Amino acid sequence: MATSDSVEPVRDSLQVAQTQEQSARVRLDISYDGTDFTGWARQPGLRTVQGVLEESLSKVYRETVQLTVAGRTDAGVHAEGQVAHFDTTAEFDGGRLVHRMARFLPKDVRIKDARVVPPEFDARFSAIRRHYAYRLTTAPYGVDPLYARSVVACRSGVDVDAMREASRKLLGLHNFAAFCRRRDGATTVRELQRYDWERDGDSLIAYVSADAFCWSMVRSLVGAALAVGEGRRTPDWVGGLLDETERSSSVTVAPAHGLSLIAVDYPADADLAARNAQTREMRSAPAPDAGCCGA
Repeated sequence: MATSDSVEPVRDSLQVAQTQEQSARVRLDISYDGTDFTGWARQPGLRTVQGVLEESLSKVYRETVQLTVAGRTDAGVHAEGQVAHFDTTAEFDGGRLVHRMARFLPKDVRIKDARVVPPEFDARFSAIRRHYAYRLTTAPYGVDPLYARSVVACRSGVDVDAMREASRKLLGLHNFAAFCRRRDGATTVRELQRYDWERDGDSLIAYVSADAFCWSMVRSLVGAALAVGEGRRTPDWVGGLLDETERSSSVTVAPAHGLSLIAVDYPADADLAARNAQTREMRSAPAPDAGCCGA
């Protein structure tokens, strides 16, 4: 990664606003290979996506940049459509920022787009749904070396139709406690809006969408369906897991590197404030911690 000496500060070429009233809220669309990161969230002494981005942006802007993210991914999990926001008092040029950060950031993380959004926009609380993809291969030789960091090998004879049947049983608003690692103060009630499987030759991809995800939920959903596809469990077993109120030891968590956050949906600008309030008040349990949605 380049040092701060190689950075042309935004403050030198983009005139900085002199008053707090001119503060802008900036949305970033981000992609990263999570292999060499200890997840999204900043942790002392560890390399994280948030830490690398905040350090780089703070050097460029010569002011402290703090990011709010749509979903905190876990160690090894990737993102193609991560979203974060921050506030700045600098006059903003999104295209120039994207270009500069491409030169400054390490090769495993990129800011793909940067733009000013309404002050009501909140990358976490404004989100309507989050979309994940989990990628596997049934090739007899395993994973092609070019995709070894983002694809997981599984048995060639998995029953995809049975996996689809099992996945359909989980759709809707449920308590997904059996699929989630316990996190104090966080609800495990979620609305699973999509969970299906697409096969193309040896490629097998699970698409999972929900309003939010709790800790380890996505990889646990995949692990449960794989148990069905491999003939170790039945689709009815998967449906029965919704009756459990604690994390189930019978559910295997799929490896992290097959998972990627591919998109986050937001409402129209006029509806942002209402969505923020709705998310914070949602359900009788504590507000969902969207930051747990990586594993």
